[in-house]
Amino acid sequence: MQKVLGIDVSKEKHDIVLVIKGKKYHKEINNDAKGFGYLKRWLRSHQAPHVHACLEATGQYGEAIAEYLYEQGHLVSVVNPARIKRYGESKLHRNKTDKADADLIAEFCLKEKPAFWEPLSPEIKHLRALTRRLQALKVNLHQEKNRKKSGEKDDWVLEDLDLHIGFLKERIEAIDDETYDLIKQTPELKSQYDLLTSIPGIGHLTAITLLAEISDFSAFENAPQLAAYAGLNPQGHRSGSSVFKKTQISKQGRVELRHCLFMPALVALKCNPVVQSLDVRMTKTNHHRMEIVIAAMRKLLHLAYGVLKTQIPFDPDYGKQFNFSA
Repeated sequence: MQKVLGIDVSKEKHDIVLVIKGKKYHKEINNDAKGFGYLKRWLRSHQAPHVHACLEATGQYGEAIAEYLYEQGHLVSVVNPARIKRYGESKLHRNKTDKADADLIAEFCLKEKPAFWEPLSPEIKHLRALTRRLQALKVNLHQEKNRKKSGEKDDWVLEDLDLHIGFLKERIEAIDDETYDLIKQTPELKSQYDLLTSIPGIGHLTAITLLAEISDFSAFENAPQLAAYAGLNPQGHRSGSSVFKKTQISKQGRVELRHCLFMPALVALKCNPVVQSLDVRMTKTNHHRMEIVIAAMRKLLHLAYGVLKTQIPFDPDYGKQFNFSA
């Protein structure tokens, strides 16, 4: 009988539920080396030196325990939270506590047998750290520029703002240079980067963010699955003839991917023939402008999946023979 470990991830602590032959054991551990060491001893005390551990892909808070369990020889699955949510809804799962969530994740792992996860390569981990730092600095730079335009009159503060803005620009340029060097020095990343940037609308920052946040495009069976991972899959609400709500995106996936695709979508609407064709079709059917922009974001992600899957640079005509539609 498979031994399953469900992990509900949070910043400071993790709730874990161990399932062995139908029996469930709950524990709360710290999200640090001490807590992981305790987990190792706790699993052994239950005669579970090897388990199939499952947790949601909720960002960096779960990365440490996933890597620790993998290094200890356990099987690990890191699952899109949307899948867990849908599974819970299908089981009429209503309780919303950390323990209940860990229990649900363990049950999902036992029933659905999700694919196994492997740690990121050192290159991807470095690229992810760089892109997240780059984004944080750009947000900071935008804030400082806004402060300068807010009507500040104090000369000392204005000078300090100029100094900080200059420093932020310097650091942004340094990180940009580091990402270029990393891409050039890693043949596989360079090949993927060139394919992604062949798509009109996808530039350097978008390409490196996609590579860093998705890391392994081959882990997705198709483009809609990738869109769901990014939270860009459409969700309609229709019942009978009287209930009809506007279709929205799920927003259940990686917010970093949605953020990085917004501006490229606006660019693609002006220069990418495939996205422009989508714009024409949706405009004729009276879609709102924001619906079209979101569809363009989804289309770019589909195109990214397409060029990496086929290993062929973007071609507006070649894509017509594949089902990469938004």
